This record gives sequence, C-alpha cells and structure tokens, in this order.
Amino acid sequence: MRSPRRLLAGVVAGVVVVAGAGWAVGARLRSPADEAARRAAPAASLVTAAVERRKLVSTVVLSGMLEYGSPLPVTLAGVVGGGAELQRATRAPRKGRLREGAVLMEVNGRPVFALRGAVPMHRTIAPGGKGDDVRQLQRALRRLGHRAPASGVFDRATIAAVTRMYAKKGYEAQQPTLTERQTYESLRKAVRTARESLATERQALDRGRDVLPLKVRLDNAEKDLKAARAALAEAEAGGLTPADEADLAAADAAVRTARERLLEAEQALRQAISQPTSDPATRQAVEQAAGQTTRQAAGQAAGQTTRQAAGQAAQPTAGGTAAPQPTSSQPPPSQPATPRPTATVDTSLLELKVANARADLEAAQQARDLALRKAEEAGKARLAELRKAVRTAKEAVVTAEQALRQARQLSPARMKVAGARADVAAAEEMLAEYARTYGVSIPPGEVVFLPKLPARVQKVAAKPGRPVEGEVATVTSSAFAVTGSVEAAEAELLRPGMKATVELDSGRTYQARLSAVGEKAGRPGGEEPPEGSRAVLLTPSGRAGLRAGVAVTVRVTVGATEEPVLVVPVAAVITSADGRARVRVEYATDRTRDVEVRTGLTADGNVEVSGALKEGERVVVSGG
Repeated sequence: MRSPRRLLAGVVAGVVVVAGAGWAVGARLRSPADEAARRAAPAASLVTAAVERRKLVSTVVLSGMLEYGSPLPVTLAGVVGGGAELQRATRAPRKGRLREGAVLMEVNGRPVFALRGAVPMHRTIAPGGKGDDVRQLQRALRRLGHRAPASGVFDRATIAAVTRMYAKKGYEAQQPTLTERQTYESLRKAVRTARESLATERQALDRGRDVLPLKVRLDNAEKDLKAARAALAEAEAGGLTPADEADLAAADAAVRTARERLLEAEQALRQAISQPTSDPATRQAVEQAAGQTTRQAAGQAAGQTTRQAAGQAAQPTAGGTAAPQPTSSQPPPSQPATPRPTATVDTSLLELKVANARADLEAAQQARDLALRKAEEAGKARLAELRKAVRTAKEAVVTAEQALRQARQLSPARMKVAGARADVAAAEEMLAEYARTYGVSIPPGEVVFLPKLPARVQKVAAKPGRPVEGEVATVTSSAFAVTGSVEAAEAELLRPGMKATVELDSGRTYQARLSAVGEKAGRPGGEEPPEGSRAVLLTPSGRAGLRAGVAVTVRVTVGATEEPVLVVPVAAVITSADGRARVRVEYATDRTRDVEVRTGLTADGNVEVSGALKEGERVVVSGG
C-alpha cells in the first residue's frame, strides 16, 4: 500500500507536466494578425558611406604570362656549304644565351654564325659583291676584332677578315669547289684559244692579198683628186694661161705702136702748121684749129680707155676673180675735119698720115678686144673642164672607198677576223663574270643576322640528323616581357608608355611599362587573343627574381590624381533632371540634404568629387 506522501508527489508532478504542456502549446499558437505582423519587413534604413580624402588611382587589371621578350623565329636563307647535297643538321642550336660571333648550329659539318644586323642574309656573298649586307658584315667583323674595311665591297681585306673569323672557331672559310675550279680553268683556256685564233686571222688579213688592188685604186683616185683640185685652184687664182697672156701682150704692143704713130703724125702736123705765114690772123686760126683737134682726140681716147677699164674690172672670170686687163686708148670713131688753113703751107699729106694712124690705132684696139674675149671664153671653158675633172675625181675616190669597204666586209679573211674578235669578247666576258664570284665566299645559310645580340635561344626546332627545313630555332631578347589581353573597351584606355605593376603569386611586385597594344603586341607563333579582346605587351623594369613561364597579375595605371581628393562611391552620385550631379548627405538619423558636386576621375567603384562636402561626412549610397 502506497503512502500518502508519494501520492501527493505524483499528483503535483502531473499538474506540473500538464501546465508545462499547456504553456508550450499556448506559446506556439498565434492569431493571423500576429503572424502577419511578425512576417512584415522592418522599417527601411539609409545605407551610407563616409566621404574620404585620398589619392585616387584608376587601373586596368589583367592576367598575363611572364616570358622573354621580342621572340624571333630563325630560318636559314639558303644552303650551308658549297654543295647542293641534302642539308642535314649535325649540331642543333642550344638553348640559352647567344652572343655575336657564336656558332648557332652546324649543317653538314659547316658552321652557322650569328651576327648582329638589320638586313637579313639573302644571297651568297662572293668576291666583288657590294651592298648594305656586305657593309653590315664588315661592321660585325670589326666588332669581333677582325679589322675589316667599311667600303661595302667584299674585297680581299674583307675576305681575310672572314677567313680569320672562321679559323677562330675552328672552321675553314668556304673555298671554290672542285667543279667551280674546273669551270674557271675551262673559261681561261677558252680565252687563250680565242685570242690565238684572233691573232692568226689578223695575220692573214694583214697580208691583204684580197684587197690590195682596191687599196692601190683608192690611193690613185685620191692622188688624182688632189691634182685636179690643185689645177682648179691655180686656174682660179691665175686668171689667164701663158698663151693668152702672150696674145694679149702682143695686142697691147700693137696698140702702143699705133698710138705712137698717131702721136708722131699729129706732132708733124702741128709743126707744119706752126711754120710762119704772111698773115698772122690766118696762122692763129690754123693753130687754134690744130690744137682743138688734138685735144678732142686725146679726150675721146682717154674717156674710151677709162670706160673699157671699168667694164673689164666689173666682169669677173669664171672662177670668181677678175682677170687683169691692160689699159688701152680708143680713138674717137669720127673726128671733125681739121680746118684747113689758108696759109701757103701744104698739110694734106700730114693730115692723111694722122687719119691713117688713127685708123691703125682703132684696128689695134679691136684686135686686142677680140684677143681678150677669146682669152676669157677659153678661161671659162678651162675652169668648167677643171671643175668637171674634180667631180670625176671625187666620184672615183668614193667608188674606190666603197669597193674597198665592201671587199673588206665580204672578204673571208675580214669575216674570220670579226668572228674571232667576237669570240674573244664573249670568252673574256664570261671569264670576268665568273671571276667576280670566284674565290672565298659566304653561302647564304652560313650567317644569320639578328636585330639584337646577345639574345637567348628560347625554342629549338632543328634536330640533329634531321633535314633542315623552315624554322630552326626561336630567339628572344634577354629582357622579360608580360603578354596578356584585355577587353576592347578597356584597351581604348591604354597607351604605350603607361606605368604598370606586375604582381607574382608570392605577392612580390615589380614596376613595368606598357610597350604595345593590339597587333604590335602580338608575338610570332603566339596564341591569338579571345574574340572581343586585344593583346597587350608589358616590359618589367627589373629581372631579379623573375622566371619565364610564370602567371602574373598586372595593373596598368590609366589615371591618377596628383594630390589627395574627396572620394565617394560611384553609387552615391545622382544625376538630376537638369543634368547636374548631386549627392545626399545624412546630417541626422534618416535625415538628408542634397549637395551639388562636380565629378572627376573614377576608379575601383569610387569617383572624385568636389563641392560643399567635407571629409568624414556620410553620403547615401542606397535607401531613403
């Protein structure tokens, strides 16, 4: 049987359990209004941010890869060595540093030198070669200490310097091959043979048996022409022949004799008239009449002589020179009768002698004129004959020259000499052309000109024992570069020369500069940037601790303020209907006022502002 104390305890416990269960149920039970009130959103509050004063820096962030800069694929410009056999690599390029004058690789046991220069190797540099590539080679030889000239001509001094460069590396400069030497000797022999043939044909031609008669004919024709010209010149200068001159001299003598007889007759007549008469008046009249007769005869003779001399001087000979004419006097054709004096002296006989003497003089003058005309006509005829003789002699000379020229051109000996001379010229030209490139040369594949040296061999494509085809290696500069890409919109903000920061995974940073954007930033053989992006290339300022092939983060500074400025979040700036920018400043809990501001640089979600703001004030970002 249970005790009363235990029963009471049980009852109390039951009551407590029932009360607790009722309280729990009552606490969980809510009315619909209570449930709606509990689920309603709390009252909205303002989200604000403090106004800060600091420097604002705008950056473009990109991911990039750290590599060696300026990659350049290397290919050989042609064959290595003098043969045309298969080009096979006997020593491949080695990765690492490459200095000027070093042997990049070997092909068929021949070296491939690396030299600095902007002009690519494109031909065999042979003796006598000229150009910018030769001048570039000479500069490289001087840098290597081989004392080469700077003429731009691959001459003996340059060949000696090239030979020393090869010997220093344990190689021999490319000498003419056996085939080239045989060709050179064959060309020299051909020149000697052609010269011998020319000498033989010239000797046969010099004998001149086939053209000797024509030479004699031409010589005689030239002599005849010379004689004809001399005779013509003499005839033109002399005027009359000796026979004509003798005839004219005889005619002149006859004229002088007739004139003397006339003068004697007239003198005798005057003497007879001058004898005294019984009538002085009659004697005076006779003397006046005789004197007038003498003066008229003399005046008419002098006038006629003057007119004849002037007319003869105005008539040139056929050769252009006036023939000399002796002077003569013509008696008047008719003279008035001498007044017969009424003196007692008989003068009729004397007057008859005067008339006969005057007639003889006129006949002598006519005979002289006739002789002169005959001499002139004979002179003209002789000049015409001499000119014809000169023309005939000229024709003979031209004919002889043409015959001799044709004979020389058509004669077998002349043709043989011409052919032999052409053979000599052709053989000498071929020898000279070949000799210009004969001797020590540099095959196009034995030198590689690189823009910058020293450089690094970054990638090797040629393999030992494999044929050399296309790219043999890729060289880079010793400096590092960062490659990456950015979206096209951000690329518009980038300019070469902008400062940047390169950050490694370890957190270490390096200063850098933007080198190129877009196509100029591409690398040979590199991957193309994603669609809508553009490639960028940056150059770090240092290299300590950097390692190629490492991913980095780059921040390119596209803008920054020079001094600390007021900065607010971009979301705090509101543009009103009037186009002006404003911010809402919270001056008390949930109480704001609008403040007009001017915006500046934007970076990392913040914007530079100026206006009636103070550092530390809070501006509304959202809410309200």
